Amino acid sequence: MLNFLSRRSMRSEKANVKTSLTSNFSIGSAARILIRIFQFIMGIVVIGLYAQDLDKARKAGKYVDSKWVYAVFCGSFGALMSLVFMMPLIKSWMFFGVDFLAFFFYMVLFGIFGKMYIKENPEGNKGIIRMKNAVWIDLVNMLLWIGTAIYGAFVFWKARTARTTFTSRASEHA
Repeated sequence: MLNFLSRRSMRSEKANVKTSLTSNFSIGSAARILIRIFQFIMGIVVIGLYAQDLDKARKAGKYVDSKWVYAVFCGSFGALMSLVFMMPLIKSWMFFGVDFLAFFFYMVLFGIFGKMYIKENPEGNKGIIRMKNAVWIDLVNMLLWIGTAIYGAFVFWKARTARTTFTSRASEHA
């Protein structure tokens, strides 16, 4: 009855970052953030796995192989984009094309190193064992990015065809 005396007055409250975040937070948002965190971690793992060989080549004074540079680029691109898309005020589904691009990068990376190392017999060589494991990390990254790309494209299509008052496709009032 005396609601106007409390902190929540009967006047409308101004929207701020806190009210915007809490009103838009859902289970889907939590799942999206968890997937993006996993994409970030996996991107860092890719950088760590392939940058070791680049560092060894640099220290030995040998040339830097472009395949490993591409692998570090893919990991860096994936980690950076997942950080950007994790931000709560960015609708990452609108950028599903970037997710498809990251998927394409990891698909090429998986193809390059998969051809080199999947059938390779490591014979106790820890470097080859590490690279065989890196190939499967690339596959996981590829699957994560295609999953977010398909989800983003679906949400984009759904939002684009939604009925709204502003597009004059809203359902009529009875």
